[in-house]
Amino acid sequence: MLPNTLFIGRQLYCLSVCESTNSEAQQLLIKNKATEGCTVITSEQTKGRGQRGNNWEAEPGKNITLSVILSPVFLPVRQQFYLNMAVSLAVLDLLHEYGATAARVKWPNDLYFKDKKLGGILIENTINSYSLQHSIVGIGLNINQLNFDVNTATSLSAITGTTIHLEEVTTRLLELLEKRYLELRNMRHAKLKYEYLQALYRYQEVHRFIVDGKRIEGCIVGVDEDGRLGVELDGELRFFDFKEIIYII
Repeated sequence: MLPNTLFIGRQLYCLSVCESTNSEAQQLLIKNKATEGCTVITSEQTKGRGQRGNNWEAEPGKNITLSVILSPVFLPVRQQFYLNMAVSLAVLDLLHEYGATAARVKWPNDLYFKDKKLGGILIENTINSYSLQHSIVGIGLNINQLNFDVNTATSLSAITGTTIHLEEVTTRLLELLEKRYLELRNMRHAKLKYEYLQALYRYQEVHRFIVDGKRIEGCIVGVDEDGRLGVELDGELRFFDFKEIIYII
């Protein structure tokens, strides 16, 4: 299942089960066993992690669960959210290619189809004084799972009405990820940010949010250099970090 890439997925570890692909990738880095693009894939993840401690649950053998090791040393620490943009767009490219044309990126880096979650991204960075050193990019994407514990989740198969060839779609994801990562490496920041905003869930639409425990209407207007979400609330532009603002779905 080696992808048609220069480096992403060329070094491949396929595990039948593991606690977390991000944790496995971290161990490979610690042991100096990973080159850039090294990818860890599993059929079953027993302790998958989402953003800031949230759990990521997926039915074994039916979804994409993988982590890719990157070395974005060209990216200053202050610009690290551009990596989130590039990765989010790569996953979105895949979803659009496979028929989920209404899929969007829900800030900071979840994938939604209408008002249901399709997948999530967890990026863990190692930094030095000025730039990123290593990044472990974890991607969980619902592909063929049809039954969920919550009614706010969906899958590519549920959307398209077809069973997806899991190995084929995983290979294609790695190819699209490298394409977007090379755009980032070539400093295509303006292009990536423009496309990210255009693909942003509820961008430039008035919706309800919870801020400081209160329900309030606001309009998402952008993302700043630190990756904070810009929302216009009562005529005032405010910026929020993760979990400082809650979407009302």
